[in-house]
Amino acid sequence: MTRMRKLALESPWIMPENTTLPTTPDLTGELCNASFDDSKVTLLVVYSVVCVLGLPANCLTAWLTLLQAIQGNVLAVYLFCLALCELLYISTLPLWVIYIRDQHHWTLGPRACKATAYIFFCNIYISILLLCCISCDRFTAVVYALESRGHRRQKTAVLISVSIFVLVGLLCYPVFHMENVKGTCFEPLRMNASIAGFHYARFAVGFALPLCIISFTNHRIFRSIALSGGLTAAQKAKVKHSAIAVVIIFLVCFAPYHVVLLVKAAAFSYYRGDRDAVCAFEARVYTASVVFLCLSTVNSVADPIIYVLATDHSRQEVARIHKGWKKWSTKTEDTRLTQWKDSEETRSPTPLTHNCAFPHTWQCPGAIAV
Repeated sequence: MTRMRKLALESPWIMPENTTLPTTPDLTGELCNASFDDSKVTLLVVYSVVCVLGLPANCLTAWLTLLQAIQGNVLAVYLFCLALCELLYISTLPLWVIYIRDQHHWTLGPRACKATAYIFFCNIYISILLLCCISCDRFTAVVYALESRGHRRQKTAVLISVSIFVLVGLLCYPVFHMENVKGTCFEPLRMNASIAGFHYARFAVGFALPLCIISFTNHRIFRSIALSGGLTAAQKAKVKHSAIAVVIIFLVCFAPYHVVLLVKAAAFSYYRGDRDAVCAFEARVYTASVVFLCLSTVNSVADPIIYVLATDHSRQEVARIHKGWKKWSTKTEDTRLTQWKDSEETRSPTPLTHNCAFPHTWQCPGAIAV
């Protein structure tokens, strides 16, 4: 079903196409048709699956990386921050599910909408920057193993991670000053010259540059490992597959959405800002745009699996935790069974010997005292 929504100007840097900004007295010239039904099922399924799988995966990842960080592991600092970022984001997914289920009708108030959208969009670029840090740290530790000794410090990793959170948070903060159209929460808006320019910048700085960094560092990691004579063929193959997986997941999760941003900006330039043509184009790409934005959330499930849960150390730690939990569960069950037996014996009558019970010093009737 196609709806006519009131749309306001979108924030030029942080807000994707599903963002509304302050309303103007007359929005007649800003109206565009948007079909919500075409993407409803896909969005509900993806958000729900990511929430169900991502919550336990990132909780486990946060715990494992925290243990490694306590032991002095520098890389674990970035992974721990990434897991915390993903957990914060996953906590907002139920709200988006409810919003989409209710035909894009927001009932929780403007503050909840702004906070939810703020976390949603911050997560994208915090995740991208942390993934770049992870790749660079692995690259330094592997390719420049000797030179990096004494220079890779946890304090530096903590400082960089905090800086990323602060930087992205400040860039996204203007969302709290934006006013949404009543009953909606950051719906897509028509392109303008300012938004088009920032779409180009977001594609270049927010996606293309990080992709180059991640591709280059993982290629050099694989190349360095391949030339090493101290590893077996199986170990080298594992490193190769891991490096390829990192790049592929990054492309699958973030490339489609940023390519749509680029295409929309290019279309605006092509149509030279013609309002009707741009509006028609926005309507045609709306479904693809929101689905690709939704696809970026899959990163919340993929990252824990690739970076943490797939490593030998983490699998051993998970096995140890599982063994401990199983042992505790068995012990608890035995304790409950013992308590149940004791309770049953307490409720049952005292067994008789020669048809007589001997509680303490009592005697059976007619028995001879000795």
